[in-house]
Amino acid sequence: MFLSWQYKFRKGSLINLWVQIDKNERKIKKNNSVLQLTEKEINFLILFSQNDQPLSRNFILKNVWNFSPPKSDTHTVETHIHRLRKKFSEKFKDNNFIKNNKKGYYI
Repeated sequence: MFLSWQYKFRKGSLINLWVQIDKNERKIKKNNSVLQLTEKEINFLILFSQNDQPLSRNFILKNVWNFSPPKSDTHTVETHIHRLRKKFSEKFKDNNFIKNNKKGYYI
């Protein structure tokens, strides 16, 4: 279990200590605030919640988009991470939701 994501599934929802992810409606709820996300953004968050270590760019590409380009081919992951960070910052005032280090991205 990922330390910052203590979660369980319940009727299409992923719930942790501070946020509820509704996979079917592609929404996130935190303190009665709702954030609508794209299907890929929801897939990102579910992927993060199911892994207990930083995820490499190529791992994310393979598991969210189902392809493995050379390392320098695309900035798809970086662009989606940037958009997710911006949405979380604007809606929930959370600037540190998705972090990264030399091994990859994590929450």
